[in-house]
Amino acid sequence: MTPQQQQIISSLTLPISVNSVMDLLEEAQPTSWTDEQLIAVLEATNACYRAGFPLVEDAFYDHHLLSALQAREPDHPFLLKVEPEIVSGKTITLPQKMLSTDKAYSITEIEKWVTRIKKAADELSIPHSDVNIRITPKLDGYAAYDDGNTLYTRGDGVRGQDITRAFTRGLAVANQGERGLGPGEIVISKQYFDTFLSDQFENSRNIQAAIIAEKKIEPSVVKAIQDEACVFYPFALLPNWTGLIDVLAEDVEARIEPIWQAVDYDIDGVILETTHPDIKAHLGATRHHHRWQIAFKVNDESAEVEVLSVTPQTSRTGRVSPVAELVPTKLSGATISRATVHHYNMVQSNGVGPGAIVQLVRSGLVIPKIEKVITAVTPQLPDACPSCHSHLIWEADHLICPNKNDCPAQRENTLVHFFKTLGNNDGFGPKVVEKLCQNGVKHIHDIYALGPVDLMAWGFGEKTALNLVEQLNVSRSVAIEDWRFLAAFGITRLGGGNGEKLLQHHTLSELFDLTVDAMVEIDGFAQLSAEAIVEGLANVKTEFFKVYELGFNLIVTPKLSESDLADTVLFGKQVVFTGSMTSGSRSDMEKHAKTLGAKVGKSVSGNTTYLITGDKVGANKINAARDKGVTVLTELEYLAMIG
Repeated sequence: MTPQQQQIISSLTLPISVNSVMDLLEEAQPTSWTDEQLIAVLEATNACYRAGFPLVEDAFYDHHLLSALQAREPDHPFLLKVEPEIVSGKTITLPQKMLSTDKAYSITEIEKWVTRIKKAADELSIPHSDVNIRITPKLDGYAAYDDGNTLYTRGDGVRGQDITRAFTRGLAVANQGERGLGPGEIVISKQYFDTFLSDQFENSRNIQAAIIAEKKIEPSVVKAIQDEACVFYPFALLPNWTGLIDVLAEDVEARIEPIWQAVDYDIDGVILETTHPDIKAHLGATRHHHRWQIAFKVNDESAEVEVLSVTPQTSRTGRVSPVAELVPTKLSGATISRATVHHYNMVQSNGVGPGAIVQLVRSGLVIPKIEKVITAVTPQLPDACPSCHSHLIWEADHLICPNKNDCPAQRENTLVHFFKTLGNNDGFGPKVVEKLCQNGVKHIHDIYALGPVDLMAWGFGEKTALNLVEQLNVSRSVAIEDWRFLAAFGITRLGGGNGEKLLQHHTLSELFDLTVDAMVEIDGFAQLSAEAIVEGLANVKTEFFKVYELGFNLIVTPKLSESDLADTVLFGKQVVFTGSMTSGSRSDMEKHAKTLGAKVGKSVSGNTTYLITGDKVGANKINAARDKGVTVLTELEYLAMIG
């Protein structure tokens, strides 16, 4: 992660740490993340992209991150909002809304969209001979709106910021166009960037962000503006193919193909839209995108690259990940010199090592992954943890450092994870924890033993030191759930969900005496998960009780008794809450349902018994649930049912 990306993510109010965001992205398994983790990663990746320092490729963002949220909760607010550009300053209302664009990644999806446009024409009795489609490049620049007097950022699609200073600095309109042509993007010539600026900037988006910055911009960017390599390109002036919808339908690919090379600017797809005003009005828009418009995108660039070495890196969980150091190679607009190898079993079985030739695909991660090995070599496997030099052990496909308490790589991240997961105090972020570790702090309980004098001796100011000690007191006094306290210790496979399940049957103290067999008997715990959790509890037991005995204000999870709950209407039933509730927050209602023996889900499936609907729930979601045999209840009907 670059310093800029770290700074951007650190500036956000996220429930997980910067390191946790990166760990999750490298894991690349969004379907296994909690809702909290998924939203945090979406917020982080979007913020970095908007600021000009993208963490992931568009395809990974759309196909893996957004689609995971869509599958869980199609009406989630994140999916309905326009993703804002990151510019500081006072916001002002845009002359007209600037929405995002719906996306397609296959010709089949485009053909389905064409069919929807035809259907809309038929509903309006408009002959297909009157329906034109316009295809233009989808510029990969900085979205803005020019009304002739003011240049606005897109912002959230309704309110943006005034960046007219870009025109004041000499920014020209593309193709000698006039001002006031509405929406467009700030872009820079690819040829100019490659020739004059590629040695200074990682990608062109960094320059686009610099053009509108409030502070003084670099001379090289000023010259690019003066040379009219940087321009504001109104969408109205874009080269295009415009023709009848039936002509497009005959060969979609042939109509799209020429548009890919139509401009000397970075593009990340092509835009298709109907030009018929009545069809536009009929189809309208969601809060996120226009239904009469769609973007077609592809992302399949790869390269064959030589491996220089394989570097082991220990994560917070103790997993040692192999990172291949590569001959620097240009791929998807960025110079790639490192790539994540999935795990050390892949290194061993596929022969990844110095001199190996691998196929590299930038499938969306900061450190792209190796698709396959073209030329194998004899691999080199580490014997010891690169951080603490402990002997490594195999766990399935992975090499693991078992030294949970004294491994520096695990220690710092474990401390950050603890305070971030508690979420009831401020101050102990990555920078503070890093400084503590540099001064010999190794464990959570060590931090709670610190006083202002200790902190000031390590370079903290008096005010900061007093505040940090106060926040430690706050973390113990402010009430938090016992399952959250347990999750803060970062035990593998023991996040908040699994912790709550266990604590519905056992107290915190009792968990450390549970056997694997006893845990497997609890609904939701398979053999492998139980083994990992029991081992993880044993590893942190000493530290856990040292911290536990400091006297935290814990809210005890209500115990489930099948004999007490067997007669309740929700016992053993799976329920899903959706929409805005009036009798309490959705989170509170989910917690209450659990106390009645229900299993609470986040999305409707064939196993769902009841879908409880609040306000603003779409008919499609309700009908889809009924199609699966799910009983749909309003909030009032549900409350009446449970008494």
